[in-house]
Amino acid sequence: MDDAVTPGSAMTNKAAPVPILFLDGGLGTSLEDKYHITFSTDTPLWSSHLLLSQSESDGLPILRKCQADFALAGADIILTATYQASLEAFRASGVTCRQEVVSKYVSEAVKSAADAASITADRRNVENKDGTTEKVPGVRRGGVALAIGPYGATMIPSAEYSGKYDEQHDQVETLTEWHWERFNALFAPLEDELLDRLDYIAFETVPRVDEILAVRRVMDRVKMALPNSRLANLPVWISCLYPGEGNTLPDGSSVDEVFEALLGNTGAAEGIRTMPWGIGINCTKVAKLPSLVKQYEEAVRGRVESGDLSDWPSLVVYPDGTNGEVYNTETKKWEVPDGADVPKTPWETQLAAVVRSADGTGQWRSILVGGCCKTTDRDIKELRATVLERSSC
Repeated sequence: MDDAVTPGSAMTNKAAPVPILFLDGGLGTSLEDKYHITFSTDTPLWSSHLLLSQSESDGLPILRKCQADFALAGADIILTATYQASLEAFRASGVTCRQEVVSKYVSEAVKSAADAASITADRRNVENKDGTTEKVPGVRRGGVALAIGPYGATMIPSAEYSGKYDEQHDQVETLTEWHWERFNALFAPLEDELLDRLDYIAFETVPRVDEILAVRRVMDRVKMALPNSRLANLPVWISCLYPGEGNTLPDGSSVDEVFEALLGNTGAAEGIRTMPWGIGINCTKVAKLPSLVKQYEEAVRGRVESGDLSDWPSLVVYPDGTNGEVYNTETKKWEVPDGADVPKTPWETQLAAVVRSADGTGQWRSILVGGCCKTTDRDIKELRATVLERSSC
């Protein structure tokens, strides 16, 4: 498992504290709700659309403000505004897909996130449960994660919640080629100065097990094609979503099947060598996390005990910051379903309990926690305070 840059060395002693780092929240929804940015089918790049303009009202300056909000709220790691970025989305936005043109916009995304992350420079130490602090190895400042969404995030309407892809992207081979083409065109050309400002690669909201395998294949290709690039050595996390009532991916895969694709023998059978540094859950109701994280822990523990896995990965959890709302892909709005119960326990309290339980195992290499859609900077501030308060008890 890749140890190039980690927020703490692997810890297998239950008495040892597990490093906890805080992610940012829902970038797109914060741009909509706080900064009144409107997204539609006319803006297929979504948050990345702000990279195309220097407008003070709906361009790059607003993106910088929004990301700085999360850093000021206590986020240790800022994700880049590249989740929906793809060659197709750039073309649909009227951008000429020449390498120098697209690279300019992706570079701005990295700069914006890195500038926001620099605000957290005074929080480079991880606070432990006993009140002591621990230097984070390899992280020189607030961290930056290169956000990469699934193929479904680039479809219109988006399909990461359903996992239903078109016939041209409905198997591992074609998904591998699509992800590789995007990675090679958008991210591989980044200059060394910008690559040095990246600390993680985050493949997010993956709704299908064949796409998990495709992502791992692509990272194998990156290591082979770009062996001297920082991109080949950054820690990678892969996070999935569980949007329904059951603990299954949108494609119907169980947690065991997800783990077989993430860390198990399926990867070896497919000729895949790269293991993700972190495994995660995002874009999921916070109330579902206790049972899901428990299943994740059982799956990892079983693989470590059997010798199939040498050590525990990092855990990355960033659920939706909703209060009963569900995203309607048709209306493009967050709506409370008829008859649904609205949770009475605050979001940050629920999530802090999940972190406390995971921390209690003393097994995870580190824990990264934050929020996804509808999570505000205020939510991240409350989450950080709640987790650290409980951790000091």
